[in-house]
Amino acid sequence: MRRNLAGWVFAAPALIVIGVFFVLPVLAGLALSFTDFDLYSLASLNEGSLRNLRFAGLHNYFDLLRTPLFWKALWNTTYFVLLGVPLSICVSLGAALLLNSPLAKFKPWFRTALFAPVVTTLVAVAVIWRYLFHTRYGLVNWALGHAGIAPIDWLGSVHWAMPTIVLFAVWKNFGYNMVILLAGLQAIPQDLYEAARIDGASRWKQLVHITLPMLGPVLLVVGVITLSGYFQLFAEPYVMTRGDPLQSTVSVLYFMFDEGFTWWNLGRASAVAFLLFVVILASTSLLLRFGKRKGWT
Repeated sequence: MRRNLAGWVFAAPALIVIGVFFVLPVLAGLALSFTDFDLYSLASLNEGSLRNLRFAGLHNYFDLLRTPLFWKALWNTTYFVLLGVPLSICVSLGAALLLNSPLAKFKPWFRTALFAPVVTTLVAVAVIWRYLFHTRYGLVNWALGHAGIAPIDWLGSVHWAMPTIVLFAVWKNFGYNMVILLAGLQAIPQDLYEAARIDGASRWKQLVHITLPMLGPVLLVVGVITLSGYFQLFAEPYVMTRGDPLQSTVSVLYFMFDEGFTWWNLGRASAVAFLLFVVILASTSLLLRFGKRKGWT
């Protein structure tokens, strides 16, 4: 009893912080998703009453499932995830393999340089990328012009806007996964590579039969982190495109922001948040089940 009491005493401050700043807001948001909480309800809170707050049951959820813009936002987000997650992991793995190579020089400098985008302010670099891809004055189109390619409206085209945002997100976030994968590569026993070289295995066979299988659990962790993070796309389209053109870059979180803080339908916005939670939970569960079948968990 004394040992258990001491453990709870030491854990109590952290549990209180988690309860106040995580559990209570989540429960409050879940409760609001079953109401018609809006701007009028906020006004009634200042008067000390909740007369404008009504219980709506599952109406918000069913109404969202009948809203075309919600499905469009969900597809845009899914497209971003399907394109961005594999690309981000491949770029991260490639950078980690290069940094782990015994031939690489100035490794600390390159690690710092490649990780730098992760710690930069997202809004600031998004504004810079917006100007880099400007149709008339952007550096990208200037370089394409010198190669004889006509300027492309990167952020104003339905076909190019989301891929441009994907490239930005990959550049911004791949350094975090690179550090995790580099740690996983350094944990692989070098005896396996020496035995493979003695048996005449090529570099490609070593990668396929040693590196990737040994990196399986690390790749699973990186996949789950990247997947859950990319489903929460918001700042990139908000700064770079404002959801345009033709709502082709409206994400689920951007749609939730509009519902909650443009139209002040906070009940519907809360319902959007929990529908996105269900989507993320289902996606990560499938990924974890795949990892379990592979023996990575």
